[in-house]
Amino acid sequence: MEQTRYTTPAILIHWVMAALIIVAWTIGTLAVDMPLGPDRIVSFSWHKWIGITVLFLVLLRIVWRLTHRVPELNIAMPKWQERTMAFTHWALYILMFSIPVVGWLMSSAHGYTVNYFGLFELPDLVSKDKVLGEQLEDLHALLADGLMILVGLHVLAALKHQFIDKDGLLSRMSFHKSSNKKGAI
Repeated sequence: MEQTRYTTPAILIHWVMAALIIVAWTIGTLAVDMPLGPDRIVSFSWHKWIGITVLFLVLLRIVWRLTHRVPELNIAMPKWQERTMAFTHWALYILMFSIPVVGWLMSSAHGYTVNYFGLFELPDLVSKDKVLGEQLEDLHALLADGLMILVGLHVLAALKHQFIDKDGLLSRMSFHKSSNKKGAI
């Protein structure tokens, strides 16, 4: 039987990561403008904890993707859309991996050891270096904003397929098991 949707674990990881990425980006964006103090420290702690969770999940997701087949794409779309979809997915994976790593490098360069919910500390990846820390901070923000743009395009494309093309593409990443018929979700 032909697989028309992603596996339940893949769907779960996808939606959990989507929520965590949006929350991490929001916290990070808001925390930058907070005055120095306990609220800012707590906000950045949550930002880092969520970021490291995203890193762990993207590694799990990559392993899952390498060991499980992607469902067949049973819809007709122009080649440029298929290429754009493939490029966007790979760019999302690269950014979901690199942003937490750059954040970890940035924390190390700023002289802050990253811990994971107080359970354990991650090793510093570089020595304390103020200039490098500032450069990595700029890169981290740039990559994160780029990820949010790609996420926005990804969401808009999914909505276009669901509500304009009505081709059921969104059902591949839905918990609701349905056929991949026109308009199905």
